[in-house]
Amino acid sequence: MPRMLDVSDDVRAEIGDEEADRLLAGENAPGSYDCTSCRTPGDSEQERTSTVLFIGDETAVLAFAHATCLPSQVVQVTEEQLQGAVRSIHPDSVPAQAAPEQAVLGVTSGLVLINGELHPALVVEPTGPIVRPGSTDIGDDFLPLLIEQGFMPVTELSSVPPVLHGWSVLLAMGQLHAVLQPGTGGGSSVAWWQAHQALQVTESWRAAANKHQQVLLFAAPVGSIGRQPREDLLRDALDKAAANGKLVAAAMPLAGT
Repeated sequence: MPRMLDVSDDVRAEIGDEEADRLLAGENAPGSYDCTSCRTPGDSEQERTSTVLFIGDETAVLAFAHATCLPSQVVQVTEEQLQGAVRSIHPDSVPAQAAPEQAVLGVTSGLVLINGELHPALVVEPTGPIVRPGSTDIGDDFLPLLIEQGFMPVTELSSVPPVLHGWSVLLAMGQLHAVLQPGTGGGSSVAWWQAHQALQVTESWRAAANKHQQVLLFAAPVGSIGRQPREDLLRDALDKAAANGKLVAAAMPLAGT
């Protein structure tokens, strides 16, 4: 049956009228999907759904998002971002001509209480296992890769993690845009994670970030944290992940305002 899909002119121009019409008719579109923005389930038969086309240098991957989260659009990414860092959009979301699956790094903002003081935090959890680039292993190397970058394993949230030099969190116009990491060979910073659409943060989060001039970044493998609707539940999930040895963290200077 027809889906409640939005296909923008830009997406239609990239995938062609024939493919776009098939999607709208429900032939190639999934009923259920995981939103590429908020990572919660969606249903294109029941709610308006945006088609989001990620385009690398050689590969294009079509994903789906709640229309309330993202408009239908074309997102230019590097081939390395598309194939290497993250791997798993819902398999049904990928049209036949698009190659590998892509995983998305889900980012949640919240305030975390440490030693009686509120700190601005970002919690990063992928939508699927992250494997080492070039590896054929089916395991999850997300935490080992981050530890190699300088993130510290956390067993309890009792102290502020050390600053990870060269990394920063980019805020602009009061919105979250990216997490930056050092470029190769001492070059300029590059985006480790970049918002497809700038993320709103609360006024209290922004105030805490301006006060401390740094943000705490916590990362956990897929399935460890989940999408928590309240900060107390997010803290509970962080404590549990830390106790289970599935949490790493770093403090990062604030870039921007």
